[in-house]
Amino acid sequence: MSLVSRVRGFATNSSVQGFTGAIGNTPLIYLRGLSEKTGAHIFGKAEFQNPGGSVKDRAALGVVADAEERGLIKPGGTVVEGTAGNTGIGLAHVCRAKGYNCVIYMPNTQSQEKIDLLQMLGADVRPVPAVAYDHPENYNHQARDYAKELPNAIWTDQFDNTANASAHYASTGPEIWDQTGGDLDGFICATGTGGTLAGVGQYLQERSRGKTQIWLADPPGSVLNSYVNSGGKLIERTGSSITEGIGQGRITNNLGTIVNKLSGAFTVPDEKSIRMVYDLLDTEGLYLGASSALNVVAAVELALKLGKGSKVATVLCDGAYRYQSRLFSKAWLKTKGLQDSIPAHLKKYAVLD
Repeated sequence: MSLVSRVRGFATNSSVQGFTGAIGNTPLIYLRGLSEKTGAHIFGKAEFQNPGGSVKDRAALGVVADAEERGLIKPGGTVVEGTAGNTGIGLAHVCRAKGYNCVIYMPNTQSQEKIDLLQMLGADVRPVPAVAYDHPENYNHQARDYAKELPNAIWTDQFDNTANASAHYASTGPEIWDQTGGDLDGFICATGTGGTLAGVGQYLQERSRGKTQIWLADPPGSVLNSYVNSGGKLIERTGSSITEGIGQGRITNNLGTIVNKLSGAFTVPDEKSIRMVYDLLDTEGLYLGASSALNVVAAVELALKLGKGSKVATVLCDGAYRYQSRLFSKAWLKTKGLQDSIPAHLKKYAVLD
């Protein structure tokens, strides 16, 4: 049986227990068009099919389950996190399913749509001024301090709580290994907390006995590519990217578990990421966000590095639904100077003014 024909059979074939039981066991999608163009085999882990809509459902369940196992939270307790994106959504879902209160601190620069969604999921959302991580009023530190004040409460600390990476070591990594029949030359993805890359990467390195190369993809404005390729020198973070939830200015505890074992790293420009958003929609029928598109660009580039016939996997983090008002807006593309990055035959998808 060929590798491609094995892939879809991994989906669960029995009922599951509620929201949390539905997390994981996502399909591994063979990206046929890109594979044919490169002469390689490129796969995307369909994390947008998690019940909360993103890869962050795994981390959310992982950090809460870890706190439960260690006796840090009891029924009726409160889960607190500082997050500007999908981790908060995942936590809000998990808290509803498990009967916990959920408090989310986020920078006040975030969209009203994000705030509305979290509130619809029952979270207590607290926007605070956007300041650097080393500032005591950073939203992460405020979340930590608030949790300390409450009885029966935890701060899940998604960036430095390695239960995040452990969740991927226990689930995402084994799934990818099984879905590829243990035959995988490379895995690559961008990182924010570092959980996915660290957990998946460590598992694949161990199971393959070092055969599977683990690479980091970085958006503009992040320092991780520079850190890896300079032998461990951190530079000051400058610039920004259209992607959300990825890129970093420091080495988190999660990333720290694998950063010195990586095979390499490189930066993916926004121009390539936005084009891939449109390419994937047009050629694969996949409606994905910019971070997913960046990962696919990176998977293509890694496949080209590894050569014809190589097998490379990445993560399709979430769908474009949470970003469509920008990614498919002609006005937004123009403000970002990206309108010319979309080929003429794909501009038909930019339907919003």
